[in-house]
Amino acid sequence: MTPDEFFEKLKECLADAMFASEPNEGVKVEKHYVYGLQGLCDLLGCSTATASRIKKSGVIDEAISQTGNTIVIDADLALDLLKVRRVNRNNGGNIIKRRRRK
Repeated sequence: MTPDEFFEKLKECLADAMFASEPNEGVKVEKHYVYGLQGLCDLLGCSTATASRIKKSGVIDEAISQTGNTIVIDADLALDLLKVRRVNRNNGGNIIKRRRRK
C-alpha cells in the first residue's frame, strides 16, 4: 500500500466516524454525585461553613437538587460551575482594579 492509498483510506475512515448517525453509541456516561454539605466539603476540600456559604451564594444552584434536608449535588457540574466563576472573576468581573503609585 502506497502512502497516498493509506491517506485516502484514513480520510474515508475519519469521514465515516465523524458523520456517523449516533456518534456516542455504546458510550455510557456515569454521573458522580455527592450527598449533603459534608459531601460538598469533601469534594471542595473546605470547611462546612465555607461549603454552606458557597451553596447559599447560588453559584452552584444548577448542580444542586434538594428535597427537605436531603441535598444531592452533581459533582462534575458543580466543579465546572465553580471553574466558570473563577475564570470570570480572573477576567475582571467583580474585582476592583487599583492604580499603582509611581
